[in-house]
Amino acid sequence: MTTRIGLGLAAAAIGALAATAAHAEPAPLATFKDWSVFVHETGADRICFAATEASDKSPKSVNHGDIFFLVATWKSGAASNQPSLRVGYNLQEAPAPTVRIGTEKWDMYVSDNEAFIESAASEQSLIAAMRRGADMKISATSGRGTATSYVISLSGISAALERAQQACK
Repeated sequence: MTTRIGLGLAAAAIGALAATAAHAEPAPLATFKDWSVFVHETGADRICFAATEASDKSPKSVNHGDIFFLVATWKSGAASNQPSLRVGYNLQEAPAPTVRIGTEKWDMYVSDNEAFIESAASEQSLIAAMRRGADMKISATSGRGTATSYVISLSGISAALERAQQACK
């Protein structure tokens, strides 16, 4: 099943990426299996990103809001292949959200309803594992203390990342 990110989700994602948001919405470029690629002009910079929605959310009994994972690159070089999680609620800082692909694990740090990888080396380690994996599992805790978990398909991630990189050269 192919997941396509709507422009509303893309606009929300880009809002998280750019402190100075322009009025234009992200432009869709391509879809590669479960991942979509967008470009957003901020005026001073261009942000290119691959994004996908969670294919599974737990627990089923709570309203998660929109859950998506994205990987962004700035044309200016401010960031390259920066992974992040965006959820529809505020996250607790502890325990830290975690990403797992196979037996590998990465801890994330929280900023309101988003989570990021701390170091550039860890970001690139995660990206390499994403390219090799079939899916990734993310666990987090909501501001209300609810333990949540998500499954993110990695089908199409390599092609999506390559397209995002090309768009921001």
